[in-house]
Amino acid sequence: MLGFLPPPLIALIFTSLLVTTTILFSSLIIVVMPLRFLMPTQRLRTAITTLLIAFANGWCRLNNKVLFRLLPRIEWDISLPPGLNNNSWYFVIANHQSWVDIFGLFYVFTDRIPFLKYFLKQELLYVPFWGQAMYALDYPFMKRYSKETLARHPELKGKDVETTRRSCEKFRHTPTSVMNFLEGTRFTKSKHDQQQSPYRHLLKPKAGGMAFTLSALGDQMSCLLDVTIAYPDGNPTFMDFCSGRLRRVIVRVHKREIPHEAFTSDYENDAAFRERFQAWTAGLWTEKDAEIARELDKGAR
Repeated sequence: MLGFLPPPLIALIFTSLLVTTTILFSSLIIVVMPLRFLMPTQRLRTAITTLLIAFANGWCRLNNKVLFRLLPRIEWDISLPPGLNNNSWYFVIANHQSWVDIFGLFYVFTDRIPFLKYFLKQELLYVPFWGQAMYALDYPFMKRYSKETLARHPELKGKDVETTRRSCEKFRHTPTSVMNFLEGTRFTKSKHDQQQSPYRHLLKPKAGGMAFTLSALGDQMSCLLDVTIAYPDGNPTFMDFCSGRLRRVIVRVHKREIPHEAFTSDYENDAAFRERFQAWTAGLWTEKDAEIARELDKGAR
């Protein structure tokens, strides 16, 4: 416990340990990953993938059970549905308010469901050690094209969809939890105002990425895990977390059925399905916005 130290010193010690353990486990993953290409059968390749995921889970356990306990006590208020297990495929969605969300989701789900796979920006591939480890773990790296770029190069249209499909094919052999922040970016007041978002605590959800992923994976996904994250003391920065200033985190997880047509319909070319899917997603977001408001109201009492 480092609570007796001043916050800047807590941050220095904690981030140093976090970087060290990240480099250690990333190096293990990077060194072992080439063995997968040498395996003659899919069964052996899957065994190597399972080993890589075991390293990643080891990093999460070390963080959860050792490093996070060095910080001043965080009050985790977590609600989970029954029946979660490590042998199913889950699609996980959540609102996104802070970089702390990522550590929070690993804290909540490690050893409860298969290791989370996030959709990452392609630029993150070049982060030393960490980016290469994520690549080895089959994280999908997405390259976004602006409307201007697509206008100049129409041949690039649909590339992100194809990347999603290729990435999802890798998930078929090992139980996986595919994680998507539907807002696409962290919530800020300026982004909220710029979007003219109809929600109080959320940005508008982007349904397309979820629809493409569900279509690529088919009905292998057992269900949707809908995660609501709230910080009663205000959205923390990463340094708030590292320096021990984060005190309370609320996480509510709901298990929801995925509409079967999401596995079989064409989101891009079927306008009627696209409208229904967007309406379903908007309904989830309306419920989430109301839940955040309730939890923040309770937390303020």
